[in-house]
Amino acid sequence: MLITDLDESESLAFMARARVARLACARDGQPYVVPISCVCHDGYVYCASTEGKKIDWMRANPLVCLEMDEIHSPQDWTSLVVEGRFEEIPNDPEWEGERKLAWSIIQQRPIWWEPAYVQTIVERTEKELHPLFFRIRIVRISGRRGVQTASARK
Repeated sequence: MLITDLDESESLAFMARARVARLACARDGQPYVVPISCVCHDGYVYCASTEGKKIDWMRANPLVCLEMDEIHSPQDWTSLVVEGRFEEIPNDPEWEGERKLAWSIIQQRPIWWEPAYVQTIVERTEKELHPLFFRIRIVRISGRRGVQTASARK
């Protein structure tokens, strides 16, 4: 098996294909990881959610990390880590252009609103459904690919 780094163009192409990422955030020294639906566009990763733990934690500490992967086999995989900064896109008139942009980008994906905008019951209490848009400003990308070599196939 051979493991190689992804260059910037390969990383961005991979991000464009990815449908789900794992979002890592931290608060008071405690990490938290959750899967999210996202779309990469022009140096940002756009997402939709509702109020909850991940939003509270990112508001408290905007330094976040995303992990995306594609695994075909133990010898055929791609993995990408994005370090970035959480930026909420508030429902304010001054942010209207950014909200429209986020809406147009995110809705390109089928069922983009799941799981951010479906009935959710947590601790036996139904959460209110108020969509919230946010983006992750990409600071650093690191990607690797594993491929099976000809010598390993023998």
